Amino acid sequence: MAEPYTIARPYAQAVFSLAREQGRLAEWSEMLALLATIADDERMGPVLSSPRPSAEELVTLFLDLCGEHLDQGGRNLVRLLAESRRLIALPVLHRQFEALRAEEEGTLQAVLTSAQPVDDAVRNTLAEALGRRLKRKVTLETTVDERLLGGAVIRAGDLVIDGSVRDRLQRLSTQLNR
Repeated sequence: MAEPYTIARPYAQAVFSLAREQGRLAEWSEMLALLATIADDERMGPVLSSPRPSAEELVTLFLDLCGEHLDQGGRNLVRLLAESRRLIALPVLHRQFEALRAEEEGTLQAVLTSAQPVDDAVRNTLAEALGRRLKRKVTLETTVDERLLGGAVIRAGDLVIDGSVRDRLQRLSTQLNR
């Protein structure tokens, strides 16, 4: 079977084009997030990878779980993916859609992982500086990882800025072992 990224790409591009035409990027983002959450649930894995349920049974299952949170376009996407047995690609499809949306809107979601909690003023200053560097509007999510010992790591798309004490110690160790 092809890689989920390869499977999901044309669907993500088609959904993004439709959402952009309709001016409904946010609504589609919400629908895809819900569908991806359902498909990514550990209880759904065996169901989606099994040949037993028919496409119509899978459609019914997804539509029942989503309730009124899907419009006609969302329901049609579920039917299309179920018929081609590709519902399992929904989490990747959602990530690809979000990447296309971020590119369109000139935004970037970044993650700041630090050894200690970071206050809002520092987070906002870092988001602004990163936004100037990348020429985008950056939304900075923060997490704490005490294993870093000190400092922080910023991940923004393909960019990784590692200013952690753990990284510095690893580099020092490598240099000493040469």
